[in-house]
Amino acid sequence: MKDYPPRPLRFSLYLSLSIAVLCSSVSSSAQDAGSYVAPRTVNGVPDLQGTWTNNTITGLTRPERFGNKLVLTTEEAYELEKEVADYNAGRDVPSDPSRSAPVKDQIETADSYNNFWMDTGTNIIVYNNEYRSSIIVDPADGQIPDYTPVAQLRIDAAIERRRSGGSFDGPESRPLPERCLMSFGSSSGPPMLPILYNNHYQIVQSPGYVMILVEMVHDARIIRIDDQTLPENMNRWMGDSVGHWEGDTLVVETSHFNSLQRFRGSSDNFKVTERFTRVADDIINYSFAVNDPETFTQPWSGEMPLNLTDDRLYEYACHEGNYSLPGVLAGARLFEQEQ
Repeated sequence: MKDYPPRPLRFSLYLSLSIAVLCSSVSSSAQDAGSYVAPRTVNGVPDLQGTWTNNTITGLTRPERFGNKLVLTTEEAYELEKEVADYNAGRDVPSDPSRSAPVKDQIETADSYNNFWMDTGTNIIVYNNEYRSSIIVDPADGQIPDYTPVAQLRIDAAIERRRSGGSFDGPESRPLPERCLMSFGSSSGPPMLPILYNNHYQIVQSPGYVMILVEMVHDARIIRIDDQTLPENMNRWMGDSVGHWEGDTLVVETSHFNSLQRFRGSSDNFKVTERFTRVADDIINYSFAVNDPETFTQPWSGEMPLNLTDDRLYEYACHEGNYSLPGVLAGARLFEQEQ
């Protein structure tokens, strides 16, 4: 997301906030994060368990108007949240029942996938008591680095193969999320990034393992603690995640991703390093660093909080209601007949 207005949100009602109220929205427990002592599990490591959310209206990339400004003032944060609330209120206006049918190639997304389904929250990121303008913190401009020339050639070739190689011939040729096999965007990660909805994660720990259950498509990441990486020919959907503790911080290094599960055009040598630090009863500081010299001209990294929630994770019944896949393939067969 390069600039606002942002993606639509689920909630239409926005209470007019004063700047004083916005200031108080920073968790008091987070303000004492430097002296915070995280609870321990039975084997003595910091307890990260619970259900957490990374809902936020802050984008992965920074609005260009902020340039290299990562940390916002209280006034700027208030204005951003108000912009989102106003935009959201406009998107929640009921559709005109007398409107004409949409025209092919001019269909508005709001007519099919409207505000009701979105749940990206209403607040910008607060990380270490700072209002943030983007998830990305490095590079300084808050943008994803350019592709290398080799990566651009590889990505262009892949796009051309999809266009000319029968990408609508059968279900196996369609994207993994469309087939309900993996989550959309990079919700499950790594890196774990917020998307349009289902931004909840349940963390469960046991000696030697950390499991992260992702609300979107019920992906489950199994992180092995103090273990060896798997052989190179064992490429998991979400990569091979191995963690270790550095003080109170869980550091997770992930590599060996399945070739069908790419992150923004990544190569086979794509690696992600994540850090989970519980800084308050209700906050985990989450950061990630992307390293793929075959794809990006420089490494890049981001930060965001995971906020504790008492929301429940419900079953993501994707296949049971997945009418889009047969619809897509049926449309392709009709197009072939017309041709």
